Amino acid sequence: MSDLPVVRLKPKANARAVRHGFPWVYENELVTDRRTKSIDAGTLAVLEDSERRPMGLVAVNPNSKIICRMLDRNPEAVIDQAWFAANFARALDMRARLYDQPFYRLVHAETDGLPGVVIDRFGDTCVVQPNAAWADALQAPMAAALADVTGVTNILKNGAGRARSLEGLDDSNEVLLGSAPEAPVPVAMNGATYMADLTGGQKTGLFFDQRPNHAFAAQLSKGSRVLDVFSHVGGFSLAALAGGAESALAVDGSAPALALAEQGAKAAGFEDKFATRKGDAFATLEALAEEGQTFDVVVCDPPAFAPSKPALEKGLRAYERVARLAAPLVAEGGYLVLCSCSHAADLSLFRNASARGIGRGGRRGQLIHTGFAGPDHPLMPQLAESGYLKALFFRL
Repeated sequence: MSDLPVVRLKPKANARAVRHGFPWVYENELVTDRRTKSIDAGTLAVLEDSERRPMGLVAVNPNSKIICRMLDRNPEAVIDQAWFAANFARALDMRARLYDQPFYRLVHAETDGLPGVVIDRFGDTCVVQPNAAWADALQAPMAAALADVTGVTNILKNGAGRARSLEGLDDSNEVLLGSAPEAPVPVAMNGATYMADLTGGQKTGLFFDQRPNHAFAAQLSKGSRVLDVFSHVGGFSLAALAGGAESALAVDGSAPALALAEQGAKAAGFEDKFATRKGDAFATLEALAEEGQTFDVVVCDPPAFAPSKPALEKGLRAYERVARLAAPLVAEGGYLVLCSCSHAADLSLFRNASARGIGRGGRRGQLIHTGFAGPDHPLMPQLAESGYLKALFFRL
């Protein structure tokens, strides 16, 4: 056995769940004596069950409620550049089969065997979000392996986000390889062009997860007037215009995001059909109703209103309110698309909140399609949190 420290499950901990693939151990499941509490965040250790049988190699962070993350079922595994390369090669093989161009989520955390690590690829640039302490500690061999396997020439670290704060990590950004792009990167998806700000935008610069839902909405939008609320850089509205929409209005609270959306519309030749409106989404929905405006397709893709279980009830009320305000703006026989990226609000809860809101908005809806994240955001069956994205398509 290695000379790594050993951490041990309590007798009442659910060792079976871990053996069957659950990748986390919570702080109340681990024997946390003085020695365990003194382990530095990001340290690798061998996890044992309560009977001292090895279960695998884990990363330990005493500062997090998720005190252990499973890295390898082999307790004698060596987490080095070769280990990272094997994981990246496996992840790349699937994406290369799915996408003609190298624009996708390359690593989706636990589901790709790299707990807490998100990597989005934009051609010859990768943006890495190391949202767990172990990945921060090992970012040098990780970056070297990433460059070797993918051939990218630029690797950026994005340290922003709630996940890093929960791990007790800083929010610093840095260039790990090459240089940061001086201008937004154009990304072609579903016939539209999106401008991704890899250094100053939200998350890694673009939301690849909605790609199949953008495509389905575009099918509904031919010849239609489209309203895209919480639009970010024009995800649904630009796809709708590429699908033949008559016009699209993008609403967002961020002026820089709307400017990127306008650049994307111009790059694809849609600028004459595209308009933006900056403002609070709820206030803008109310204002559009007062103005008597209606649209054939209305899309609402808000940020996570329920990012955790304590925020669930408040979040569900917010989703219901979105549906209530948006439903009256949909023309008779038109379509309402409601999205949630809150893992705490599961599909059933989100669907019920949306249906209540539509009813309270005085409309009746047929649910015609339920969409999820694209296949570059695979779901881990043992980890409900990995299936966070839902998109409900209603005909009203």
